[in-house]
Amino acid sequence: MTNNKRTGLLFLVLLLGMGRPLISGEREKSDAVDFSTARDLINTELGKRSGGPSIAVGVARSGKIIWEEGFGLANVEEEIKATAHTSYSLASISKPITATGLMILVEKGLVDLDRPANDYLGEAKLKAFQGDAGDATVKRLLQHTTGLPPSHHFFYEDDPYKRPAMDETIRRYGILTSTPGRIYKYSNLGYGILEYIIERVSGKSYADYMQEEVFLPLGMTNSAVYLQPGPEDKTAQRYQRNGNPVPFYDFDHRGASAVYCSVHDLLQFGMFHLNNPSSQGKQILKAETLEQMKTDNEPQVPHSDYRLGWSVNDQFGHTVVSHRGGMPGVATALYLMPDQNIAVVVLVNGTTTDTNRVAQTLFAALLPDYAEKMADFKPPSHPAPQKPANPTSTPERFLGTWIGEIRTHDGRVPLELIFEPAGKVQCRLLGQEHRALKPSTPIGRYSFGENLFFGTFGIELAAKDVARFRHSLALTLKLLDETLVGDVSARASTGR
Repeated sequence: MTNNKRTGLLFLVLLLGMGRPLISGEREKSDAVDFSTARDLINTELGKRSGGPSIAVGVARSGKIIWEEGFGLANVEEEIKATAHTSYSLASISKPITATGLMILVEKGLVDLDRPANDYLGEAKLKAFQGDAGDATVKRLLQHTTGLPPSHHFFYEDDPYKRPAMDETIRRYGILTSTPGRIYKYSNLGYGILEYIIERVSGKSYADYMQEEVFLPLGMTNSAVYLQPGPEDKTAQRYQRNGNPVPFYDFDHRGASAVYCSVHDLLQFGMFHLNNPSSQGKQILKAETLEQMKTDNEPQVPHSDYRLGWSVNDQFGHTVVSHRGGMPGVATALYLMPDQNIAVVVLVNGTTTDTNRVAQTLFAALLPDYAEKMADFKPPSHPAPQKPANPTSTPERFLGTWIGEIRTHDGRVPLELIFEPAGKVQCRLLGQEHRALKPSTPIGRYSFGENLFFGTFGIELAAKDVARFRHSLALTLKLLDETLVGDVSARASTGR
């Protein structure tokens, strides 16, 4: 998109969306640790009207499970109680599990982390509109640094529109909108592409491969990649904030989000990554590979805390290797503390529970120094939520009328942006008839950074896959040589 009628580009990225515990599975050593504060917090969370109907937690230390327990109902309608062996939808904790499966292929010499991801794909390839697609390596997919924008697409069982083949998804959305290796951008689609690489290299479906190469060898007998609802008596139903069940849904990124797992099984997985698997599990990766997954970061993005499937950061004086998950009807957390050989799991079949707080309370029960620093921590105060104020002035370099286009898989849509001196921004899509289209629509929320513009506005695209839902558009644009380039996300406003 360029000023004074020079031609530039915008690229579409799809973002739809977007008393006593009931059941116990406690280990004999749980009495040695006082988890009463954690129990109280869990019961408080369960008592919230908008919280999930069940919470399952577990703690392992030095290769042994010392506490695992389910609280509440895994299925409200059937009055099925949660246990430590109930399978929960994991959301993004699927990512380190997928990364583990991929690293098995790496150790076998079937996948090279430093080769372009396109070398392992089929007819559809990643396309670079910034940089070179050859620099979008398998490792950078694991680290979220390929240049793929944030993207995820859900397919509900009551929706007639079904998941397309991965080649078609890559053709539509495998677009690199920043130079590979330069920027961290969390992309669910990137892990969907890793799932597809696993399938193509192994010759097995992603679900079968993970079952045979990861779940069963690690003793994870209540874990699976579910492509349809799992057994009602073994899986936790996902619930909305209003308490209604969430219809089952599939993804264009199963490798990022489709795994179901119990607390017991996820502790097995965590202990394996702490390099001390229980007697139920096998050593499916070498110790040096496990260490690489926790330490291998993109050198050109030193501020990123993401490694090969894991986030790594500091919590109250301890290094924590972790992943959390969240999507409709799901809130999950898996935290590993290598220096103390501790794994903590929190799984919820709802959305609003603060899994981080529950996990921290479990760590505090185990570690006095952690508990002391946690108690002394004073979170920054935040004013009452207010609608973000838009800028009152526009940087001079943005002033004027910019003409460009949005590229979608259905074609190109001309776009006009008008930046006025008083901070006002107007937007217009040209050449398409659509229900939300107005002659000139002000952007609802926007801001400027260093040669950057971020904005959302109430205009809808007519592209077939996004036109199914009411949605808004969100722009992320960068000024490069007098041209605005970036991506557009179509964000569903349906509550799904």
